[in-house]
Amino acid sequence: MGVCMPSCLIIVENLPVPLDRRVWQEATALRDAGWGVTVICPATEKCPERETVIDGIRVYRHPLPLEAKGALGFLLEYGAALFHETVLAFKAFRRHGFDVIHICNPPDLLFLVALPYKALDRALIFDHHDICPELYESKFKKRGPMHTLLRIFERLTFRFADVVISANETFKGLATTRGGKHPDDVFTVYSIPDLNKFKRVPTTEAKDAVTVGYVGVMGAQDGVDNLIRAVAALRKESGVPKFTCKIVGDGPELPALKALAESLGVGDVCRFTGFLSGEPFLAALSSFDIGVIPDPFDVYNDKISMNKVFEYSALGVPVVAFKLGETQRLLGDAARYAPDHTHDGLASALGVLLKDERLRRNYAERALERARTHFHWPDQVSNLLAAYDRALTNRSGRHDSPEQERTIRSERS
Repeated sequence: MGVCMPSCLIIVENLPVPLDRRVWQEATALRDAGWGVTVICPATEKCPERETVIDGIRVYRHPLPLEAKGALGFLLEYGAALFHETVLAFKAFRRHGFDVIHICNPPDLLFLVALPYKALDRALIFDHHDICPELYESKFKKRGPMHTLLRIFERLTFRFADVVISANETFKGLATTRGGKHPDDVFTVYSIPDLNKFKRVPTTEAKDAVTVGYVGVMGAQDGVDNLIRAVAALRKESGVPKFTCKIVGDGPELPALKALAESLGVGDVCRFTGFLSGEPFLAALSSFDIGVIPDPFDVYNDKISMNKVFEYSALGVPVVAFKLGETQRLLGDAARYAPDHTHDGLASALGVLLKDERLRRNYAERALERARTHFHWPDQVSNLLAAYDRALTNRSGRHDSPEQERTIRSERS
């Protein structure tokens, strides 16, 4: 008598795997725990294969239009993606089957793909990566009908989910308050890198200046313009040692940010690397002497846990940031905070570390200690697996344990 391997389908629309570090770490953790894993994600220039198997994980990719701009763009992008995801989910179900369907926002529309499988008694997990109503308000500086619609989509996603995986404790609070979920059905899994794999790599760059760095997306809400303006202010300040600014990543604001750097006279100081992954990404981060989190205070940024918080800390990069709720909660005194929420305030905090190498080393040690004592990926894996166990237990009409169910299916076959 054999026991069937449990299986899951993960759907993510934001990035392809394995480039989406959070989703890929979750997928590999589930694989290591004995789950059969299939992932549906977008295809990109760097990840063009439509069907592939990577490290034992089945991957289906679909085309995706350009990033949504306005209501029409929203409908085009997400409508097309939902169509492809629905087709690929059916293909995955027919070929491999799955016990759990695991949807990762944005957008908060993926429950529509999952509903037919809920009706077939498959468990639904909502992996709450982003707070879409706040993201809309941050990007467009307004609420209005679209904001209301996003709140409705979010509420429906919470309602149909058997279990919620929250990206941080703030999101967990939102799941239990405006999402109406029972606390026992909400699990926190932070996007913490695996320190066994996420390590400094030797840099071959000849350095004659301090390297100020940024890594992340370059959207309207990400504040990279604050960093560039701070660099321009510091360029004019006396007593500041020679420095360069390395900006790693891509996004819709990249052309405007390059133009801003040129217009402020710091095009020679700011180096834009574009999107990096794997060892080139680690090499770039390893070259940072200071890591900046320039995201400004707003209803969105105050609540999110940014990947760069964990990535800078894991590599012992001293951090300069604005005083944002989640950032302060995670880093505590392991970061240097701007005295106010302006680019001049950011320049002030950055200037202090630029001028004092000993203080930089002190903050680097604090960041690394924070990573070693607080940011453990194995703890997140335990929470992830507990969420899956809970989801299987919560499946409608089921009274047997997941192991019993699989044994019964095996005996019947």
